[in-house]
Amino acid sequence: MKLKKITCALFFMFTFPAVAADKGTLTIPTTAVTGNPLGVGSDQMVVPISILNGRELSLKRENTLAETLNNIPGVSNSSFGPSVGRPMIRGMDSDRVKILQNGVNNLDASNLSSDHGVSIDPLIIEQIDVIRGPATLLYGGGAVGGVVNAIDHRIPKEKLQGITGRGEVRYGGANLEQSNAAVVDVGTGNFVMHFDAYNRDSKNLRIPGNAISNRLESTEVWDPAGGSLPAPPADQVNPGAYATYPTNHGRKKLLNSQSETRGGAVGASMIFDRGYAGVSYAKHQTKYGSVKEPGILLDMDTDRIDFASEIRDLGSFFERAKFRAAYTDYRHHEMGGGEIHSTFKNKGIDGTFELAHAPLMGLKGILGTQFDNGKFDAIGHEAFLPNSKTNSQSLYVYEELPLNQHKMTFGLRHGKHAVESKGGGEPDHDGLAKFGDSSRKKFNTNNAAIGGLYALNEQWSLTGNLSHNERAPSYFELFANGVHTATGVYQEGQTDLKKEKSNGLDGQIRWKSGQDSFSAGAYFNKFSNFIGLLSTDSTEPVHSEEGSEITYLKSTFSGIKAEFKGVELEGKTMLTDYVQFNVRGDYVDAKDKTNGGYVPRISPLKLGAGLKYEFDRFGARLDVLHAFKQDRVASNYNYQGNKELVTDAYTNVSMMATYKLPTQLNLEAFTRANNLLDEEIREHTSFLKDIAPMGGRSIMFGLRGEF
Repeated sequence: MKLKKITCALFFMFTFPAVAADKGTLTIPTTAVTGNPLGVGSDQMVVPISILNGRELSLKRENTLAETLNNIPGVSNSSFGPSVGRPMIRGMDSDRVKILQNGVNNLDASNLSSDHGVSIDPLIIEQIDVIRGPATLLYGGGAVGGVVNAIDHRIPKEKLQGITGRGEVRYGGANLEQSNAAVVDVGTGNFVMHFDAYNRDSKNLRIPGNAISNRLESTEVWDPAGGSLPAPPADQVNPGAYATYPTNHGRKKLLNSQSETRGGAVGASMIFDRGYAGVSYAKHQTKYGSVKEPGILLDMDTDRIDFASEIRDLGSFFERAKFRAAYTDYRHHEMGGGEIHSTFKNKGIDGTFELAHAPLMGLKGILGTQFDNGKFDAIGHEAFLPNSKTNSQSLYVYEELPLNQHKMTFGLRHGKHAVESKGGGEPDHDGLAKFGDSSRKKFNTNNAAIGGLYALNEQWSLTGNLSHNERAPSYFELFANGVHTATGVYQEGQTDLKKEKSNGLDGQIRWKSGQDSFSAGAYFNKFSNFIGLLSTDSTEPVHSEEGSEITYLKSTFSGIKAEFKGVELEGKTMLTDYVQFNVRGDYVDAKDKTNGGYVPRISPLKLGAGLKYEFDRFGARLDVLHAFKQDRVASNYNYQGNKELVTDAYTNVSMMATYKLPTQLNLEAFTRANNLLDEEIREHTSFLKDIAPMGGRSIMFGLRGEF
């Protein structure tokens, strides 16, 4: 039956456009890497990089940044329902993956908690650069997993005379999304203004069957009658001490998975002959239901002010100066029954200043400094963190040495970090302040990397990168002490944590000939101190707001030895003048070398292939992605009262068709169908994989245009 469905989809996609079209060819535009300070192309980058922009990005936009990037090798979605998801790269998440907006840190609380969304909507993003592997030198200490840089052009950098813009509307999908976005730039030559606005409304997600997986229902901690399991005696060790799953999270629809998003921005720049200076203000608001807790609504509100400036051709040893900074005011309310249960606030400023120097003995490079100053507040009965402050300053240097058609790169970074807890908090069951006395921790980090690109000939090249990476512990890893409702466990930080350290090796072989290309790579990261949230054999009694006592499992942030290794591949080739064949795959293996077993929430082996067709006004695409069964689960890990469960394999078949309307306006209609086989898809990297599957079979219609 599945084969028949795939055959029908192929027939529709590759016969209907062929009958209607009579001329044309498939074109693949080249892409500039905005994230590289020296302005080199992606083919000249030593570290693996993937780029989405233009029409390709427009057609791949999803609800969240992570879901938009989910088809890039090595990238997965740590979703907490359809409205929340943070990118994981090579099995790493949280502070090991930097999320930037225009090269400056995107400040929210998504690194802290799995139920906090990323405050970037893909609807207005113009380009996304994804760097896989250690990128700690240029983008901040600790980005050993990688970097996601979302670029929105809200601060114009080039002269414009007149008006340009784009717009998009779409409807459908598994969550019946209704969304639209408009981006407009208005210029009078040297002075350019930017405007954008967007909104997105979605209903409860349609799913193939029951929200709760068969594996979860069969566990001993599952209570088929609903409600919570009784707390065990204080001296009894019970890994299922507390489970709060209601009987039903939905069948055919995922309950409380709706969302509403609004946002927009205004920016302006003055363009000079040798540079620019500009500022922008952006607002992002979203309300979404907590899939884990029916009846709970999360309200996220972000205000962000950006400033950027660049001066070129300085006429001295330093050829170019660039400054970028952003101030962010982030607020997050968790509400139920019309009342606010808890509030999280995060305010801070982050910025970089770079100087590019003239060639020196063949070397081209930059000197830079980065600073960030953040203040985090948690208010309410469910607050499991003290109010805290974080201050960091870093100096870095990055150099490239061309050697004919080859190249070497190297860099150093030194950072100073201070993390402060205000202490205090409500009394615990022993009558002591929940977060103890105020305290301040300081860390010095040093990062280094050396790499190279060796061109075998005009088509083939080899790249390699060796790095040493250090990351200072975050405020929640140091000072957490309380029940984290999103995880269902009692989280405990440790103030004596040492900085996270790792050494990494990354290599790729690349081939490119015209529009055809292929790359395959392998990597290995060895952590002498990997900070993870590990389960313990103890429980913690907690008094609820109603006065009752509930026992929770305790998990502690601890340092372990760990190894991450894996392979990635992607390629594309033109089968005919109009048909392109694509292939991709990735595999990661992450082991806990201290306790044995595996690191939790690691993506399984994934292999995918696709066909892309464009001829005249018509386009079509078919993609098939198979994720294998993931049975390499963590034993020293607990989430919501359960050990990590095995995740079954799935095959996701999707298709797309586009048509450029024969009008004077540059309009394109598109339709996109996902999960054509209506499979039960549970992403192993998702925190809620066993109570919140991905969407079922769906179709979306849209119209996009540019002027």
